[in-house]
Amino acid sequence: MQNRRNFLATIGTIAAGAVVSNPLKAAVLSEGEKLKLVLVGTGIRGNSFWGKRLVDEYGDILEFVALVDINPGRVKYAADYIGVGKDCKTYTEFDDMIEEQSPDLIIVTTPDATHHQYIIKALENGVDVLTEKPMTTDEDKCQEILDAERRYKRKVIVGFNYRWSPYNTKIKELLMNNAIGKLVSVDFSWMLNTSHGASYFRRWHGQREWSGTLLIHKATHHFDLLNWWIDSDPDEVYANGDLEFYGNRRDKSGVNCRSCNEKDTCPFFWDITKSQTDYNLYVKHEQHDGYIRDNCLFRPEINIYDKMNVNVKYANNVYLNYMLTTYSPWEGWRVAFNGTEGRIEAFLDVPYLEDVQISQEDMHRAEMDQSGNQDQINKPIILHKLWGEQEIINVGYSRGGHGGGDERLHDHIFRTPDAEDEYQHLAGTRDGAMSVLIGTAARNSIESGMPVKVGSLTTLQPRAKRLV
Repeated sequence: MQNRRNFLATIGTIAAGAVVSNPLKAAVLSEGEKLKLVLVGTGIRGNSFWGKRLVDEYGDILEFVALVDINPGRVKYAADYIGVGKDCKTYTEFDDMIEEQSPDLIIVTTPDATHHQYIIKALENGVDVLTEKPMTTDEDKCQEILDAERRYKRKVIVGFNYRWSPYNTKIKELLMNNAIGKLVSVDFSWMLNTSHGASYFRRWHGQREWSGTLLIHKATHHFDLLNWWIDSDPDEVYANGDLEFYGNRRDKSGVNCRSCNEKDTCPFFWDITKSQTDYNLYVKHEQHDGYIRDNCLFRPEINIYDKMNVNVKYANNVYLNYMLTTYSPWEGWRVAFNGTEGRIEAFLDVPYLEDVQISQEDMHRAEMDQSGNQDQINKPIILHKLWGEQEIINVGYSRGGHGGGDERLHDHIFRTPDAEDEYQHLAGTRDGAMSVLIGTAARNSIESGMPVKVGSLTTLQPRAKRLV
């Protein structure tokens, strides 16, 4: 057990930038042991990305000893879906699990506002944690996690997969090599379409008490990318946000798509019964916890923003302008980096800039595909030097698995933890915190109408160069 525990402790040092030998190969394979995992939260993200994919791809070196979910029907379904085997136990209470099991790693994929509960309980019990993004939903919970990691001397890894995409890594490489000189400013826009974007407002994500708003749940993906690219910590945040498209209809309280009298005319009608997985995972187990997966997009309980604009001043004096739209006709993103010697432009799935060969309805589904069977294509990054000609840099890209990031993240954690990581892909608690704190500061700024200093939120103080 001690050898396997040392593996996870060493992974934590990798997240902090240290270079070590491969403890997994030495400690597990030579002894014939497998890494013992527990999954807490058996929704679709946990079951597929942190569940079934790990069993299918890494079953020779790891095994799930327990699954935990407050919904007894869902956790039983998850055991079959993931394929964990008959020796894996299911629990509805974390405390019962931790009394009976001695896992090496606990993976947390519960609703965002509860991440801190399970992260801290795991650390208290001497177990390292891998948590889905966001690490948590506000500054107080963030501080609790930071304190617990320090107190109990265990490690937390945050599953930021976008960093690992070859396309995003190429941008990092160009910036690290000063391809445009000293970075000055960044403009980043992310568009969610009326299929994927709307889905957040159907689920628990539409209520800030669970998601912290999309400035936390969704945008921390983007803020982490930006922190990583810019290679600095956020210093000051000013933001605007509003809810003016979704929500706001009191007559839709308690209504879901299946029972709605407007389903024949509503362009947002979504038939959950058409997906066998969604039906088996959610509809069949609603009676246990009351969670409705196909809620009305216009119900009055929605209290998050559907349009957001965030301005960030980084500790290295780089300025960022960020925009998130949740009801765009098309889904994609574009980013521009301005430097003292030029400009980098990058974009994915912008229909007027490239030929997008996939429907808007299928786009997110394809991104989540873990089969590895997607075609490899080239996507451009444009480098334009001052007083020089532009250069188009083509990068190999496949849509599935978050642009190839999922596979690379998993491989580094479980297969090759000692592999060189020159671009500092792996994320720890400071990375998780800094991404959350931009979203928290933005939310506080919207509510107060004033800029917010990131250093006022927790004990973490912004650094001009990221601490790794």
